[in-house]
Amino acid sequence: MGREAKPFPYANLGQLVRGAAQRFGEKKAETLVLPNGMEASLSFKEVDHLSDAFAAYLRHGLKLTPGAKVAILLPNALAYPICAFGVLKAGCVVVNTNPLYTPRELDLQLRDSEAEVLVVLDHFGDKVTSVVPGTQVKTVVVTSIADFFPLIPRLLIKGKLKLSGKIPPLGMPVTPLMRALHQGSLYLAKDRLLPHTEHPEPTREDLALLQYTGGTTGTSKGAMLTHGNLLANLEQIAEITNIYLSPGEETVMTALPMYHVIAFTINLLFGFHTGSHSILIPNPRPLSNLRAAFKNHEVTWMTAVNTLLKALPNERWFQPQMTRKMLGVFAGGMQTHPSVLQRWEEFTGCLVIEGYGLSEASPLVTFNAAVRHGSRLRRTMTQVGGVGLPLPGTDLRIVNDQGEPVATGEHGEITVKGPQVMAGYWKQPEETARTLADGWLRTGDVGRFDADGYLEITDRKKDMIIVSGFNVFPNEVEACIALHPDVADVAVVGVPNEDTGEAVQAYVVSHKAISVEEIRAHCRRLLVNYKVPTNFAFLVEIPKNSVGKALRRELRKPSTLST
Repeated sequence: MGREAKPFPYANLGQLVRGAAQRFGEKKAETLVLPNGMEASLSFKEVDHLSDAFAAYLRHGLKLTPGAKVAILLPNALAYPICAFGVLKAGCVVVNTNPLYTPRELDLQLRDSEAEVLVVLDHFGDKVTSVVPGTQVKTVVVTSIADFFPLIPRLLIKGKLKLSGKIPPLGMPVTPLMRALHQGSLYLAKDRLLPHTEHPEPTREDLALLQYTGGTTGTSKGAMLTHGNLLANLEQIAEITNIYLSPGEETVMTALPMYHVIAFTINLLFGFHTGSHSILIPNPRPLSNLRAAFKNHEVTWMTAVNTLLKALPNERWFQPQMTRKMLGVFAGGMQTHPSVLQRWEEFTGCLVIEGYGLSEASPLVTFNAAVRHGSRLRRTMTQVGGVGLPLPGTDLRIVNDQGEPVATGEHGEITVKGPQVMAGYWKQPEETARTLADGWLRTGDVGRFDADGYLEITDRKKDMIIVSGFNVFPNEVEACIALHPDVADVAVVGVPNEDTGEAVQAYVVSHKAISVEEIRAHCRRLLVNYKVPTNFAFLVEIPKNSVGKALRRELRKPSTLST
């Protein structure tokens, strides 16, 4: 284990938010940029005040007790930091929820998390209406992308959305977010005027976030991240970036969704703590949606995945001068291909800093070191590739199947120990015991250390597929395909893909002839887009072992063709 990171003077994430608001005050904290260039901003002080109001609404208006779960089903919007910080200040637990989920996927997560409140964008009303009645959700809080815009732009945006038919009617009682915030403000005013009972502050040991992931087994489950886990990762990130990031002077492009653990920790929490002005992109697809943001703001750092780094230089509107102030890009979620990294750096002059992490570690585990050289960053090592060194206070071991450390240069499973490692999986004690063995997080990833101590990721021990940084679990996709009445058997694997890192390949055995279009449409009704197989092949039978398990390693071979 290397040096420890300098601790923050905060017992919980709510205190971190208040501390940033005190230091950066009226400076812009969050700016939402729409594809047409319309913008709305909130200062650090405003985000702090509004999140206090949302916390008061949860605590007084809804009578939520500490530890209650609040699901947030939002894209990158101004409501997201307000609601997430409000939940944390109230001592409740954020349940990050992907807005692209199908009703089936949303139902599973809401049921498992036992969420009592759901915060949702009005665009997703039809999905919510069909799911919420069967869950423990008692209150649905609805926001609009137009919320927090000045009056005239707000009316224009809402009018355009209404005419477009993109806002489905909600067939259930809901509370507008603006009403909830008004009620919360009244509770805060009452608290200031009248004697009241002090509310207990969360501690570092208290649960802050349920981040759903397939973990190392493929079954989606909630990684329990405490206030202490997340604060520790922020402290570690601060330790390695304080030599080149200047508090209160940076602008961060937030194109990755904040419901993803990378953007949640780095863009939202760390960005707020460092006084970075966060440029929020609600939907980065098509990539032209980023044009106005890059044109109107001098971005100094951003987070990205390989897919984004590869595609942006191919956009005719994306010009090198748009990154003239950019120090670096923090890349994760999937391996950055060397050719993509090289082209990005040649095109923009901006360094790609790779790291390794996973939801169970809040998420960052390793980093590639860099130093500031004028207005740019430079690597401290000449090598390119690999995912760097352990964060301060983090131990890494490469072990064999018996859990014994292997020699430098040898391949094995990566295991992690550090203050950022999760408390366990929500309601999954057996999975927790298997994954957190003797205090070490077994990642399921295979790697090795080079002679300089840098970590290289070489494979995955399990069968998880990573598509553009998002986890796809073959078991789930197979179960959905098997629901088709004409499917007799199915197996799913990941195959290399130049654009997305990996693509989902499905092998199907059918009772009778069915078309690829038919089975793909079936998948789209049940799965979010990135989980839908890109390729389908039909086989006479799926190769299996003696106990009937599909031999996925055989299916990954190029010789496995459709018949």
